[in-house]
Amino acid sequence: MVLCAVFTLGAQQAIARTLLVYGDSLSAGYGLPQDTAWVSLLAERLKQERIDYTVANASISGETTFGGLQRINATLVRHKPAIVLVALGANDGLRGQSVEAIRNNLEAIIDACRKSKSQVVLIGMRLPPNYGSAYADKFHAVYLEIAKRHKLPLVPFLLQGFGDKPEWFQPDGIHPAIRAQPVMLETVWKTLAPLLPPDAPKSVRQP
Repeated sequence: MVLCAVFTLGAQQAIARTLLVYGDSLSAGYGLPQDTAWVSLLAERLKQERIDYTVANASISGETTFGGLQRINATLVRHKPAIVLVALGANDGLRGQSVEAIRNNLEAIIDACRKSKSQVVLIGMRLPPNYGSAYADKFHAVYLEIAKRHKLPLVPFLLQGFGDKPEWFQPDGIHPAIRAQPVMLETVWKTLAPLLPPDAPKSVRQP
């Protein structure tokens, strides 16, 4: 193994901040080699940009907003993130859960993050048209309303650009395929990149 010294501009030692991804199977990389999933690609992008953020992925397949609420405090204590990408709600919607319950759970998660001094980025979702326009519209509107109320950066739709293209999904028709992962990263990056402080530690690696 080759060891290298890591220095920061204007400092003797790089102290990486943590960016926490808090979602469900869409962010856990379900059905994919982990190095191809969008969260892994995010970690690689930060490395390429020489921005010292360690990416922690606390996403769980099948997770709901209620389940996320139950474990958020312990997760925050464990990772102490500077930024949290909250990407929950898809499973709630697919199960037809109460829109009000989804809203309350997401807001409670956001409150917990803010109490821990973490900046929150909310990642929105949409439902397939077969769920009916009335419910689907209310579901998507929750993310817009929460982002506006709490003045949060918002990624309107994680599957933007391919959500209606079956060939971009795995055989189950629910989980994005490998080809979709770079697109998901770019969708998130557009909102995330401006939030990374201009003075974020940038590693200079020396042999």
